[in-house]
Amino acid sequence: MADRWSIDEAPRIDGRTAVVTGASSGLGLETARALRAKGATVLMACRNLSKAATGVEDLRASGPGPEPVLIELELEDLGSVAEAAAAINAAADGIDLLINNAGVMGLSGPDGGARQMATNHLGHVALTADLLGSLESTGGRIVVVASNMHRQGRLTVEAPLDVAGQSPSGAYGSTKLANLLFCFEADRRLRAAGSSVSIRAAHPGWSRSELAAKGPVEGRGATSKRLGAFAGRHLGQKTARGALPTLRAALDPSIPAGGYVGPDGIMELWGDPVPVSASKLACDQALASALFDASLLEVGATWPR
Repeated sequence: MADRWSIDEAPRIDGRTAVVTGASSGLGLETARALRAKGATVLMACRNLSKAATGVEDLRASGPGPEPVLIELELEDLGSVAEAAAAINAAADGIDLLINNAGVMGLSGPDGGARQMATNHLGHVALTADLLGSLESTGGRIVVVASNMHRQGRLTVEAPLDVAGQSPSGAYGSTKLANLLFCFEADRRLRAAGSSVSIRAAHPGWSRSELAAKGPVEGRGATSKRLGAFAGRHLGQKTARGALPTLRAALDPSIPAGGYVGPDGIMELWGDPVPVSASKLACDQALASALFDASLLEVGATWPR
């Protein structure tokens, strides 16, 4: 497998349908832009529709391509997830790509960790399960957007969804660990079920985005917030480059099912998108199986056997 890859190498995907969560700005918007430029009809599943409408105008102005479709999605609300899945299934005959990109970071307060888990992981589990039939009809591909902060995550077999007592950033790392555990276990179970659907994971490294600007300093003082905003908007790699690992995981046929893509630079903070390794805990099959089952139970979803 060649390590170097660029979006120019990706095949055209005219007539295909892609769902991107959190596509109103940042990495999600850049992912939607690239997929549309390759010919896909992009369903932008977003919490803030007015902000997403601005993103649609941005996509239109960036060049020719299919008209984007807005879908309202609040991942923290399972009722909203069900409604969004129904709208997506009604809008498309089948789904070729599902990019689980949306996320929140560093939420403080007594329920901050649980809210991060609900948005970053559980809402996407419910959405994925609801869209499996549409993905199956096309032999679709799922991409889970994780983070190298998964290495800070701490989850246990006994309580795989419990982030109580963790710091805001620690809980975020645990939700990203959950993303990878779910991805790797979903890959094993999709293969065992003989499904035509496949799944991969990616992480963007350190990229300029609203999440990077606000998440790490959530709940801190004004000075920290100003510094965080500056770092998030000016340091790290450009958002379009940060989206490349996700795009490679979505479009490169050489990335195997269950693969994981990230930047090749120092500490995987930036660089070209290449296959990377996850932490030892992320590869723990007993933990992955426990988390997978607990996640399905939590959202009331089923999975093909």
